[in-house]
Amino acid sequence: MKLRLHPIYLLFVLLVWSACQPQPQQTKGFELEEKTVAELQAMMENGTHTAVSICQLYIDRINAIDQGENGLHAVIELNPDALMIAAELDKERAEGKIRGPLHGIPIMIKDNINTGDNMETTAGSLALVDSEIEKDAFIVSKLRASGAILLGKTNLSEWANFRSERSSSGWSGRGRQTRNPYAMDRSPCGSSSGSGVAVSANLCAITIGTETNGSIVCPSSLNGVVGIKPTVGLWSRSGIIPISKTQDTAGPMGRTLTDATILLGALVGSDSDDEMTNDSAAVTYQDYTQFLDINGLEGKRIGIFRGPMGLHEGVDAIMEQSFAAMKEAGAILVDSVELGEMHYLGNAEYELLLYEFKDGLNAYLAGLREDFPFKTIEDLIAYNNENKELEMPYFQQEIFELAQTKGELTDEAYQEALALCQKISRTDGIDLAIEKHNLDAIVAPTGDPAWVIDQINGDNYRISSSSMPAMAGYPNITVPAGNVQGLPIGISFFSTAYTEAELLSIAYGFEQKTKARIVPKLLPTLELP
Repeated sequence: MKLRLHPIYLLFVLLVWSACQPQPQQTKGFELEEKTVAELQAMMENGTHTAVSICQLYIDRINAIDQGENGLHAVIELNPDALMIAAELDKERAEGKIRGPLHGIPIMIKDNINTGDNMETTAGSLALVDSEIEKDAFIVSKLRASGAILLGKTNLSEWANFRSERSSSGWSGRGRQTRNPYAMDRSPCGSSSGSGVAVSANLCAITIGTETNGSIVCPSSLNGVVGIKPTVGLWSRSGIIPISKTQDTAGPMGRTLTDATILLGALVGSDSDDEMTNDSAAVTYQDYTQFLDINGLEGKRIGIFRGPMGLHEGVDAIMEQSFAAMKEAGAILVDSVELGEMHYLGNAEYELLLYEFKDGLNAYLAGLREDFPFKTIEDLIAYNNENKELEMPYFQQEIFELAQTKGELTDEAYQEALALCQKISRTDGIDLAIEKHNLDAIVAPTGDPAWVIDQINGDNYRISSSSMPAMAGYPNITVPAGNVQGLPIGISFFSTAYTEAELLSIAYGFEQKTKARIVPKLLPTLELP
């Protein structure tokens, strides 16, 4: 006997079932969606909007789609003074004072960058709450001087993803799990997870991330935005919670290369507290937008690094389409360029980072207020052990524990690791390839399609081209190149030290040729055919 259900009952069951399913975030036609810096400036100039109203719109959007249990969790803290600062900048505008292209533009920065204001600087760790920073990082002081509005701080992989080898990108004790705006059960990559998500999801105009190895370019790629990892020394690192004095740098992330480039030039400058900036004064520019050439690919010799290819057919297909687009735009491609003997590297980079992390972090902690309880990495290890439920519910702190065993930077083991990393990445790597093939840049896929978040087993990535430019301290720019089943894929352009101008020209030519960015829909999970 067949059971027959009344159609009204069936409709009721269907409605209940639908209500229980994860729902896409409703953005209700956000007024500032995909608005560029130039478009925001035009709004303020013609009176359509003020800096205050623009900030308020972004704040409302953050409250609507970022906060709460089902939110993106890209923003770790809003600046309580943002609207007051915006009002002051509106007053300046009314008086005819415009500081530059960033005047009144809301920007967010990663929560490992010091701000001497009413916000915290914690690297995502609960241990650093109430550390009471008194002084802005050098780049933050430059940011304020430019007229930009510091809207808030972004979540990150705790300690910039240098606490556990089994971490989940975008998770921190303070900010919890950041989610990818294309499919919210997928990873945003890290460590600049919140910065990538915030700008991609239109929570602000531009963001700042930091990178030691991949932490700008990977979240840019997975979140469908542009990321510029500058030459180490182009931007000061003073006032940024460190991992590596040889590899660390902050950099801009934006929905367009133009927006990111505007920010790039605004924050350059020599800083007496960062000796790496000493060499940059003669080779940097206050305005890098002058190098954004729509014909930037024409006549350029670009070497294809296929090392990260062959691991995903969808990524490979996008790369081949990208290479074809470059050739069509006049680029001369040199195929299968080799980049050093990576197998000789062994654990040298890891060894170098462990030494530099202990040295740099201990120095940073020692500079906090006198009565702050955590002055060494050993203190942090003890804190995490005492607060396991909050700080280590999913993964541990084995990187901290390894770093604690290391000695001074005068140790022979450190000096050997440093020399080997620089030889393989620079002398026998990027420098050799550029000179041997007379290249203007090297191109490679940036990374994988976003993987499903797994806080128990950690990240599941296989594709990366960031290590060589990261170890060398050389510039690396990623721009959207396409998507696999709706998940963004980025393409990276890198070269030797202080070649930002040349790389920007090439990357801009590619961006304008392909226009591959897609706007995220904040889907709860990936919609597969």
